[in-house]
Amino acid sequence: MIYSFRNSGFRDPETGVYNQTYFMEVFNREWHRHIREHQSLALLYLCPHIHETVKQPHLLEFFTKQVQEALLRATDMIARLDHNHFALGLFNIDEEGAEVVLKRIEQQISDFNQNFGKNHKLTIDYKLAACICLPTQENKIESLFSNVSQLSQDLEKNHDQSQALIRLQ
Repeated sequence: MIYSFRNSGFRDPETGVYNQTYFMEVFNREWHRHIREHQSLALLYLCPHIHETVKQPHLLEFFTKQVQEALLRATDMIARLDHNHFALGLFNIDEEGAEVVLKRIEQQISDFNQNFGKNHKLTIDYKLAACICLPTQENKIESLFSNVSQLSQDLEKNHDQSQALIRLQ
């Protein structure tokens, strides 16, 4: 038997992206490194809306692979938080860079909907909440997660907007 990293303990078995535990460990480590090096980072929550009647066993895996293609840097990461939410960590990035990544993700999802949707008669709607900050001893990591979570909830209520980026002060 050949060992596969895809099936190891730090990956989500359904999608192949990192799991929540591993993401939180890495994000916490990066938070403290960014404090020392005075670099900014961003946390994104991606919430794809896939109706439960869609019976495509690998749909979520295909979707996350498409989103991963928007993350061009090896240091950026995506993880599954729960059934409907993914977290993305963008490290050593400024607001302009975060906006570029948001546009790339939007384009990748659009491409996915166009390519996959034409064969399976479906489209995936999504919400993408992002918060960028410069970690300091005064800024707490919990406030970053709280702000992104709140922004994500606000986006869920707003049907006209699919993504937003804020700066944590």
